[in-house]
Amino acid sequence: MSSLDAFDVLAAGKSITDDANYSWRVARHPAGNVVPEDFSWAKSAIPEPAPGEVLLKTHYLGLAPVMRMYMMGGSPSGEAPLRFGDVIHGRGVAQIIKSRNPDWHEGEMVQGQMGWQTYKVSAMTPQEKFFRMTPNGLPAALGSGVLGMTGLSAYAGLFPTGDPREGDRMVLSGAAGGVGSMVSQIAANVIGCDVVGIAGGPEKCAFLLDHGCSAVIDYKNENLAERLDALRPDGIDLYFDNVGGETLEACMERLRMHSRVVLCGSISEYARAEPFALVNYTRLRRTDSRMQGFFVYNHIHRWDAVMADLAGWIREGRLKPVQDIIDGFQNMPKALAQLYHGHNVGVQCCSVRGEPRDW
Repeated sequence: MSSLDAFDVLAAGKSITDDANYSWRVARHPAGNVVPEDFSWAKSAIPEPAPGEVLLKTHYLGLAPVMRMYMMGGSPSGEAPLRFGDVIHGRGVAQIIKSRNPDWHEGEMVQGQMGWQTYKVSAMTPQEKFFRMTPNGLPAALGSGVLGMTGLSAYAGLFPTGDPREGDRMVLSGAAGGVGSMVSQIAANVIGCDVVGIAGGPEKCAFLLDHGCSAVIDYKNENLAERLDALRPDGIDLYFDNVGGETLEACMERLRMHSRVVLCGSISEYARAEPFALVNYTRLRRTDSRMQGFFVYNHIHRWDAVMADLAGWIREGRLKPVQDIIDGFQNMPKALAQLYHGHNVGVQCCSVRGEPRDW
């Protein structure tokens, strides 16, 4: 049995109903990639909102590699560290079905910190970062990724951090992932960059050629250094890094003068026992270049403008929203594991109840 097949066994026999609250909780800290034994399934009564609170009904949940770090007891995004038995952190799309808060109304769709559960009572605190979803003719599902924190990450990493310019010779790692699949299209179709995407496997590479990339590198089947030399013989103006490790090191060797390196993610390093040591950072000095990271929550003030831009680009056809949606709340653990197996294309999400009937 493969490691992913074991998650099908975990999900077997589990389903949700609308007369109870179901949740996935931390059973133990993961060692390496997540395995079924790291998760526990719980059923409880639907909570009632107190004065100032609302009751939220989950429709979609987004997934990101950072969730494994939450399960390990870390707090990379400022949330309270998880203990054994706690509901796993995560953002999602929900509908307000009861409200005792005058600022939030029944029937509204919101997205924010839902956690891995099918209902939630919330006072809609700033810490939970809930945002109203404006009916715009686009699916509510997009709020769990493309028109959510993933979209804000792509925008914040590319624009204020990367300072992209028309004609930039760009390289993008993790290009078929949630952030990467947006960055490739925005960079090429909105800015006019020439994007080389890095992904694993022929199917993902074929996908990239239809989503903004002029050329691709299959790191699983090609020599990365040789392909970078062939596709970027004059060097790299902008490198958008979602992978870290040896891929970051290889791109650092090929920086042009006044180039920019964006540190968005480092999925290749998350399960390593020891942190990766970048030995060629002095390339930044020799090329008058800069390397800059960013924290998406530091860009929350851009939310409304970013969502308007992204929705506009979708309608114009310059951004094709790509969300890899797994069906069924019982499959949340498998969806998270797939991120580390590299099986997802686009933003990994879970459909808990599908599209709302009215909003």
